[in-house]
Amino acid sequence: MSLNFQATRFRCSWPWETAVLLCDGRVVCGCADPYGTRVLGDARTAPVGAIWTGDTASALRRDLNAGGSTFCGDCPLKLPLGNDEPARIRPLHVGDGGVTPLPRRLYVETTAACNISCLDACCAPETGITKTRQAGMLDPALFERVLDELGPTLARLDFFNYGEAFLHKKAVEMCELVKGRYPHIYLYTSTNGGAFTEERVRQLVRSGIDEMTFSLDGASQDVYVRYRQRGSFEKSTAMMRAAIDEKRRLGSDVPVINWRYILFNWNDDDREMARARRLAAEWGVDRLCWEITDHPEHAYSRRFAPGTAEHAAIRHEIWDDNNLGNAIPGAMPRARIELRGAPLDAALYARPGATVRLAARVRNLSQRPFPATATYGRRHVRLGAQLARADGTPIERDWARAFLPHPVAGGDKADVAIDVPMPKEPGRYALRFDLVSEGVDWFETCGSEPTVRELIVSA
Repeated sequence: MSLNFQATRFRCSWPWETAVLLCDGRVVCGCADPYGTRVLGDARTAPVGAIWTGDTASALRRDLNAGGSTFCGDCPLKLPLGNDEPARIRPLHVGDGGVTPLPRRLYVETTAACNISCLDACCAPETGITKTRQAGMLDPALFERVLDELGPTLARLDFFNYGEAFLHKKAVEMCELVKGRYPHIYLYTSTNGGAFTEERVRQLVRSGIDEMTFSLDGASQDVYVRYRQRGSFEKSTAMMRAAIDEKRRLGSDVPVINWRYILFNWNDDDREMARARRLAAEWGVDRLCWEITDHPEHAYSRRFAPGTAEHAAIRHEIWDDNNLGNAIPGAMPRARIELRGAPLDAALYARPGATVRLAARVRNLSQRPFPATATYGRRHVRLGAQLARADGTPIERDWARAFLPHPVAGGDKADVAIDVPMPKEPGRYALRFDLVSEGVDWFETCGSEPTVRELIVSA
C-alpha cells in the first residue's frame, strides 16, 4: 500500500469510525464506492469485528497515519493535507487510546437496484451497478447477525447506500428490528419515496425511526422528472405527506422529516424554489434544504455555484452548510440572548474556580417553537455557555448548559438561569452564549447571533 506521500497526502476518519455493508454482505470503506472496489472483508464469512481489526483495515490505518494510502484510490471522501500539515496520528490497535473494537456507525445497503434512473448518476440502473454485487438483495438473516454483533455499541445506523433501500421487501421490518432490539441506535434513512405504499411508510414511522430524508429535486412533476427519470412527484410527495400525517397521529417528535432538493439549472429559478418552500410549509415538513452539486457537468446550477452572491444568500439553507438551516419561511432557528442584571457589553468579573449563576432571557426570533424536551434525548433546545480566550479562540464549547423552563413559542421568550463554572487560572476570557439543539448543532452555525461577554477572572 505504499505510495509517494509527498505527491499525494490526505487524511480520513472512516476506517476508524464507520463501516459500510453492501447488499451482498461485503464490507467496504466509505459510502462513496458505488462499484464495491475498496473491500475490507466479507461479513458472510467473518464477523465484522474480525474485518474491522483485520489485516486490510489495519494496513489502511497505518498508511493514513503516514499521510495517505493507495487503497483509497479516487475516493472523494479523503481530505487533502496541506504541504506542511502533519497527518493526524490515530491509534492503530483495538483498545489502544480509544479505538473501538467495532465501528460506531454503519451504513446498510439493502439493494443496489433502484426504481428510478437519476440523470447521468453512477448508480443509475443503466450503469450496471447491480452487476457489481454478488447478491441482489441483502439477506435479512445476515443483517440480523451483523446488527446483533454491532448493536450494543453502535451509535448510528444509516439505512441506505446505493439503490433505493425500500425496494427490499423486508426493509421496514429491518428498521423495526433495529429500534425494537437496540432503541439507543440513531436510525436514519434517505429515500426517493417511490417504492413505498402508504401502509408501509406509516409502518416505518411507527417503527420509531429517528430521521427520514426524501430526495425531491423540484416542486412539480415536469421539473422533478428531469433528474429523477421515471419518478412520480405526486407518488413520492404523497408518501412523504403520509409519513408526516402518521407522525402527527402518533403525537411523536420522530421521525424528523427532511426534504432535500438538489439544485440544477432547470430547477433553480425563484418560482420553483418558492413553490417548494410553500409546499414544505403547507405539508408540515420539518426541514427543507438545498443541495449543491457539480454533476452532471451540463446540468448543475451555475446560479448557485459557491462564491456567487446567490449562493451566499441561501448559504445557511444548504444541506452541507450546517445541521439546522431550513429553507422553509420562518423555520430557520434564530434567537436573541440577553444577560440580565448587567449593563450591555459590560465585562463579567469572577474569582478562579467559582460557579456563577447568571440570569438570561432567551427570545425566539423564528416562527417555530424551541422544544424544551425530546422523546429520545435529542433535538431539545438548551442554553449553552462556551468558554473562549480573550481573542475568541475556543477553549471549551460545552462549558455549561441550562434547560429551558418550557417550550418557547415563535416570538415568545423565556427566563433561564445558567450556572457557569469559572476557569481556575486567572486571566481574561470570553463567554459565548448560544442555543444548542442537542445532538444536532449550535444555532450560530445557521446564522443566529450569539451573545459574547468579556470575562475577567482574578484572585
